[in-house]
Amino acid sequence: MTKDKKRETTNLPVTVSVIIPTYNRLWAIKDAVKSVHQQTYIDYELIVVDDGSTDGTGEWINKFASDAIYIWQENRGVSSARNSGIAAARGKYIAFLDSDDRWLPEKLAVQVEAMEGGDPVSHTEEIWIRDGRRVNPRVKHKKHSGNVFLKSLPLVIISPSSVMIKSEVFDEVGLFDENLLAAEDYDMWLRITAIHPVHFIETPLIIKNGGHKDQLSQKYWGLDMLRIYALEKVLKSGVLDSEGRLEERVAVMEEIVKKAVVVFKGARKRGNVEGATYFENKAKEYEKYIKDKGEGDGEKK
Repeated sequence: MTKDKKRETTNLPVTVSVIIPTYNRLWAIKDAVKSVHQQTYIDYELIVVDDGSTDGTGEWINKFASDAIYIWQENRGVSSARNSGIAAARGKYIAFLDSDDRWLPEKLAVQVEAMEGGDPVSHTEEIWIRDGRRVNPRVKHKKHSGNVFLKSLPLVIISPSSVMIKSEVFDEVGLFDENLLAAEDYDMWLRITAIHPVHFIETPLIIKNGGHKDQLSQKYWGLDMLRIYALEKVLKSGVLDSEGRLEERVAVMEEIVKKAVVVFKGARKRGNVEGATYFENKAKEYEKYIKDKGEGDGEKK
């Protein structure tokens, strides 16, 4: 079922399509939507993709956010929800907002101004809240500008709620991988940063909330298995196949080895012999390719 209010009256393009995917987060989405309505930049459309909520989210959106394009779908995960939003978007730029995060009022204004300089992707500094308290990000979460592909290999350094992307970038790299119920952002940022630089805005423009029980990173064990999947996708895509990108190709393999060892140890600890054996062999396999300086055909397997 799709309720599409704004499109009934206009098909004119907008500068920014704001996409909020949500699932049973009525407790949080109220503040997320409010933070969009408080933006000083007004040339945007708000798209809320409800991924099968049963907590009254739709009723609240219809009553208190009647400007929103509200899309309801059967529960298929955050990747599917974001993809539904992208399909409905008319904006020159796409900006995502997780339903448990908030934007500061100048977020869109500052970011659009930066993007008008020609950058295909930008992201911003953020304020971290954990269990209701402000905390400082660790050094490993430091944000960067430019070619950040290698810096993106260990973990996610671009928050979905902080990013703004030219819509045509998705024509190049594809949509979010719906096979991934988590780590889907890690996969997307690898695909994007493998071919595009990013612009980092040092001003904190989002409030990132974490620590709650339904956070995806809290729900799933073995996220490194999903990250390995994403890393292998990059190798198989051929984007790193040119001779000048050998260092990056080897770096991806090294990261696969690190993550495979972590998963192997975790599986062994849990008594998962089959899983432990699989990831132990994967680590050994890529260690061999690295020894050959990445010139074997491992990335094609």
